[in-house]
Amino acid sequence: MHHRVILLLCSLLLAACSSTLKPKDDSYRLENFAPDSPFEQSFELSPTAACEAGRRALLSQGYLIDESKVDSVRARKYFQPDRSTQVQLSFSLFCLAEGDGSAVYANVRQLREELKAGSASTGLSVTGIGSLSLPFGGNNESMVKVGEETVTDAEFYGRFFALMQSFIR
Repeated sequence: MHHRVILLLCSLLLAACSSTLKPKDDSYRLENFAPDSPFEQSFELSPTAACEAGRRALLSQGYLIDESKVDSVRARKYFQPDRSTQVQLSFSLFCLAEGDGSAVYANVRQLREELKAGSASTGLSVTGIGSLSLPFGGNNESMVKVGEETVTDAEFYGRFFALMQSFIR
């Protein structure tokens, strides 16, 4: 009987420990490494000319160019769907030689921030009495990152590559 009680307590303890562990993130399982990637397009021109067409396509859509090199472009654009939400698209474009032409790889990250209200207080410490925390007025709202992910929509990249094609001269 004594052994059963100890065994039951050990089982309960192990169950409690396992429930407090952080859940395992298996996002990598969503990665399928398919050969028909929406992130890549081939062009029959040099990598330098391809990246220039990509840079012009991004500029034509209101993207701010952060970095432009002969074989890569980094750009970003902000959106505000509503008063309390801001979305940033960060665009990375890489142009590599491929035979007589080039392969262009595009990757876009979407960062989402939301307006969050915070409370502000100040502390006062008096010898012999102790400390006192007093709230003080004021609006303490700030944008807080709530998520970031890679855009995987094939139609999105298809529209970009089609626009890029229109800038090839």
